Amino acid sequence: MSEETLQNQEAPATDAAAKSRGRRSEKIGTVTSDKMTKTVVVRVDRLVLHPVYKRYVRKRSKFMAHNEIEGVSIGDQVRIVETRPLSARKRWRVVEVLRKASK
Repeated sequence: MSEETLQNQEAPATDAAAKSRGRRSEKIGTVTSDKMTKTVVVRVDRLVLHPVYKRYVRKRSKFMAHNEIEGVSIGDQVRIVETRPLSARKRWRVVEVLRKASK
């Protein structure tokens, strides 16, 4: 086998770990509550095409997300990623703060 073929077969350790878990779902939303310890409520807005009327309808979903990042407050735009169940309603984790809320 040539060196190119061998290099293509070897995958970095981080790549292999990501493939074994599968692609985790990500969402971007706005923090609506930070009153719990290490937990925030994130509201995700999306536009869905109505099947009959062919108009776009706004839909909202709320997700409880585990938060280890300091300084996340109401109004911040954050990226959340799917994770194992952490509690009865918490299945998401805050990965990063995309935009801080204007004061």
